[in-house]
Amino acid sequence: MGNYVIEGGQAGKERLSLIAEVLQPTTAQLFAQAGLRPGMRALDVGCGGGAVTLELARRVGPQGHVTGLDFDETILALATQDAANAGLHNITFRYADATILAEPPIYDLVYARFLLSHLANVPQALAGLVRAARPGGLVVVEDIDLSGSFCYPPHQAFQRHLDLYAQVVRHNGGNSNTGMQLVELLHQAGLTRIGIHLVQPVFREGAGKRIAQVTLERISSAVTAAGLATGEDLAETVAELAAFAAQPNTIVSLPRIFQVWGVRAG
Repeated sequence: MGNYVIEGGQAGKERLSLIAEVLQPTTAQLFAQAGLRPGMRALDVGCGGGAVTLELARRVGPQGHVTGLDFDETILALATQDAANAGLHNITFRYADATILAEPPIYDLVYARFLLSHLANVPQALAGLVRAARPGGLVVVEDIDLSGSFCYPPHQAFQRHLDLYAQVVRHNGGNSNTGMQLVELLHQAGLTRIGIHLVQPVFREGAGKRIAQVTLERISSAVTAAGLATGEDLAETVAELAAFAAQPNTIVSLPRIFQVWGVRAG
């Protein structure tokens, strides 16, 4: 997971918490549609700050259990504290590298959000997710199609942040438009009864309108390391994004988010 381009630790968790806040309704709907039920054993791969892991734990209830895996040990410690503060005792957080996942096939539901688009070998990582599901278990993924992002009116800073995100992810081996490939990828991985849903939040105000700005801030180190922009250029673009978001009649979208799920053959 050395190819992950977004800053981790406390700063990374703050961004993930912002995203989790605005996506909570659509991810909750996805779990209901895919078939998550109380009592299930679930696995959250690339769990980050643990917001979705906690959501899963609430939904499977005390008779179920959720394991959250991530390669960022700082963010895992923060997520563990959040679970304790929430009084959720049916969660285990552990270190793991999603590119070489070796979980036993014991999970009723295996989930990953915004993970596969960062990886150079998506079929290999997806195979690890499938192996972790028990026969008849669910594999549920969400990922982005960055090319579907938009703002209105069109703004050069917003387009600049999209271009830099796509370039730095590609530089590190990923693909920021992986979302539209998920149905094919899950089919190739041997899953059956594949379902799909598409969501795209759009914001005129509130936390969601800041995500482009915050994301550019969190990828700045990777962008400068790749030689794609200078720190001065990035600071100027971040300021322009903030000014655009502050205008009351501008709108900003997230990328198109593909939600896809399937069943491991028995």
